[in-house]
Amino acid sequence: MAKAALNKKRTLFTSTLNLELRKKLVKCHIWNIALHGAETWTFRAVDQKHLESFEMWCWWRTEKISWTDHMRNEEVLRRVKEQRNILHEIRKRKANWIGHILRRNCLLQRVIEGKIQGGIEVTGRQGRRHRNYWMTAKKGEDTLI
Repeated sequence: MAKAALNKKRTLFTSTLNLELRKKLVKCHIWNIALHGAETWTFRAVDQKHLESFEMWCWWRTEKISWTDHMRNEEVLRRVKEQRNILHEIRKRKANWIGHILRRNCLLQRVIEGKIQGGIEVTGRQGRRHRNYWMTAKKGEDTLI
């Protein structure tokens, strides 16, 4: 959806506007579409890779660089004077959201903290234990998984 929004507004993002203004437009308009509800997502390494590649795709498109130009991502980041920020933005959103929830006294807070007495406990389940939101939020300093 965010790629479609960028393609729809291509003339705006690839025009002769100032670079700083184009960067603000991408972060404000496109990233908000792409990261809608990201504070509740649980990430795998594959998801992180997809988000980073989406971020780079946005910078490539705003600079009008074709993939046939064989340019490294670091060079594109240097051109737009940016660093990879999309995962950092998600971590910030998660921290803000969890702080908002934990300040309230509601059912969602008790669910996140694991204080709800559950129903049937299934033991002997095959496979790795599923990651829940609370585990990813606690771990969140350097990685999202």
